[in-house]
Amino acid sequence: MNKKPAIWRYGFILLLALLRTASFAQGLATPVSQTSVEPFTLKNGDRVVFLGNSLMENDLLYGYLELALTTRWPDRTVTFRNIGWSGDTVFGDARSYFTNPPTPYELLMKQITEAQPTVVFVAYGGIEAQEGEAGLARFNEGLNKLLDKIQELGAKTVLLSPIPSLSTHGSENTTRRNAELERYASALATTAAERGTYFVDIFKPIHELQKKFSLTDNDIHLNETGYFHLAMALENGLGLPPRQEVATIDLSKQNAASSATFKILKTDPKNAELTFTVEERYLPLPLPTEKGASVNSERVLRITGLKKGYYTLAADDEQIVTASAKEWADGVPIRQGPSFAQASQLRTMIVKKNELFFHQYRPHNRTYILGFRSYEQGRHAEGLKELGLIVTWLEGQISLHRMPLPHTYRLSRLR
Repeated sequence: MNKKPAIWRYGFILLLALLRTASFAQGLATPVSQTSVEPFTLKNGDRVVFLGNSLMENDLLYGYLELALTTRWPDRTVTFRNIGWSGDTVFGDARSYFTNPPTPYELLMKQITEAQPTVVFVAYGGIEAQEGEAGLARFNEGLNKLLDKIQELGAKTVLLSPIPSLSTHGSENTTRRNAELERYASALATTAAERGTYFVDIFKPIHELQKKFSLTDNDIHLNETGYFHLAMALENGLGLPPRQEVATIDLSKQNAASSATFKILKTDPKNAELTFTVEERYLPLPLPTEKGASVNSERVLRITGLKKGYYTLAADDEQIVTASAKEWADGVPIRQGPSFAQASQLRTMIVKKNELFFHQYRPHNRTYILGFRSYEQGRHAEGLKELGLIVTWLEGQISLHRMPLPHTYRLSRLR
């Protein structure tokens, strides 16, 4: 028998293997393009689920991710559910109770199904990356199985990369840890490209921002400032336009240029006063309490044609900021006012709603109310259902406050 054809086939197979290895190595260094994925948007009636490890769960304390998406489409009713779980993996390893069944993985599947999602933000890989390259194949297998389940439910998926290790000490362990996290981020990008779904790289922007801001209190988990910047990184990764807007009012031409709707009501050159209204497309993100947290997020107002002097801007008779004529011509950041107050109130309601939902779907005494010892306190199960009524009421309040309100602004010269 002629052996040459067999040898040729073996050589061809070896060549394919080498090419695949090269492609994989390239994927570790270069994010995968997703030109086939249509622009991201939320539709009226969507149900958004945040799923993952502590990166998702801890936003319950701050509400920035939900607030960002809520304010982007204020005219649409969208329901949000956060079922993140600290320490969780694509196999639901952290979701264990004494009650068995369900197994942790069965509980994960059950919670996703009961949330009835149409959009799922999936943030895994941070825990699994501790296994290094040896655990990558198992992670990919579990990830695709999870995504198959979400697809069966008819929901679209947005994959998020892990965030970097936030230690500022620059130790060898931190460098090694970040290399593994990047490896898993690349695997997530590859999976997203193969499945034609969304992928948002938050590793790189958070890694850069930690050089400028204090994003964590313990080198591991994001703090309030961290989630503020995470929300903006998510919006940017989804291709949404930046929140920073520059509006210009030219007094010499009596006109205004902005994506928001400006209307000049009155100009009084003699008393150096200007009155105008603004109808914003969406509310701003309220800034975190830490100083220096804002970057490319605030609204900027430019007013040209002012005479020398200092001018104070007020909204609905509430003073906002005072600046010189030159500063107004260059552009003054607006970081407070009625729109920020409204956004802060909205965020407070989101945090409270999510807190109540957390206690409903994850009660601390679940074993006694719903588990194998429910014969002792099972009567309280009805109370968990009643929490759902309050959650629904709060969602109604959120819908009433998510639309920006028009405000009247007055610029007057200091005497």
